[in-house]
Amino acid sequence: MATHFFGLTSRTYKHSHSVGRAEFAGTGFRNPTDMAIAPDGTVYICNRSYENRPDGVHVTVVTLDEDYITEFGAYGEADGEFMWPTSIALDSKGNLYLADEWLNRITKFTKDGEFVSKWGTAGSGDGELNGPAGLAIDKDDNMFVVDAGNSRVQKFSLDGKYINKFGTKGSADGEMNMPWGIALDAEGHIYIADWRNDRIQKFTADGKWEASIGSTGSGVGQLNRPNGLSVDADGDIYVADWMNNRVQVFAPDGRYITEFHGEAVLSKWGRDKLASNPDMIRQRNLAFANNPTYEKGLSHPCGVKIDPQGRIVIIDHTRNRLQVYIKEAEPALV
Repeated sequence: MATHFFGLTSRTYKHSHSVGRAEFAGTGFRNPTDMAIAPDGTVYICNRSYENRPDGVHVTVVTLDEDYITEFGAYGEADGEFMWPTSIALDSKGNLYLADEWLNRITKFTKDGEFVSKWGTAGSGDGELNGPAGLAIDKDDNMFVVDAGNSRVQKFSLDGKYINKFGTKGSADGEMNMPWGIALDAEGHIYIADWRNDRIQKFTADGKWEASIGSTGSGVGQLNRPNGLSVDADGDIYVADWMNNRVQVFAPDGRYITEFHGEAVLSKWGRDKLASNPDMIRQRNLAFANNPTYEKGLSHPCGVKIDPQGRIVIIDHTRNRLQVYIKEAEPALV
């Protein structure tokens, strides 16, 4: 797919491959909510699982070549445990930070999954949290926490010391209603997925409103409960349009570029599982007999990240996998 617009480049995207399958442990994911991608390409996936299957709550560590590395964490309230994981982020030293929506806390791990520390107190005062969602860490190792239940964004040091905040509940410019995802661009601008207001808001590094993208709906450029988002090296904005089952792409100035609906094929792990389960092959053939393309599509995408190679990696939440796209940029004829 390609779209030309007045600017410097023409974007062309192609689907690369899929990663993952539905599993409660090991080589697969279960209701993944967010991911962090390290400079070496290691991918950390938050698995939220189901309330009746807490054994599926953990972080899975893989590569985009579908090499399984390890998993860590477990359901609970003790150190290193979590209950409703929403997001994960990496600092400049490779340490991991995980937000827990239920426990209202942030937990720090080493890159190998060893518990380091935790912080966070439930409430609505400065430095207190009510359902923390998206996390982002800037170049100075300050952390922005999307404080969803308080409809604001708070800034902390990495050890949890409160610095400042921006946003209040509402629908006017700079106001939010249950915000979720967050992304930073190369210049330090902050992008917030304003979930219940069906829009993306752009702020300066110190929290001053600059622009909004999107409105409620299912048409081109419209959004229905956006959650995860990311900004690539060109400043293009990728938005997980949760209820519209797509990812939309916008130019730095907010103009619509294109959208992804999913082109998945079986992952390597999926093929391995089917090869050892003939009954499952028959069941799949029956299930998709009337709609053989059904499994290709995105189902409630909830996260988008850019890997070190510039690939777009989408969390296909309900289908427990990642879909990977490649962006090719060429000079546009204007």
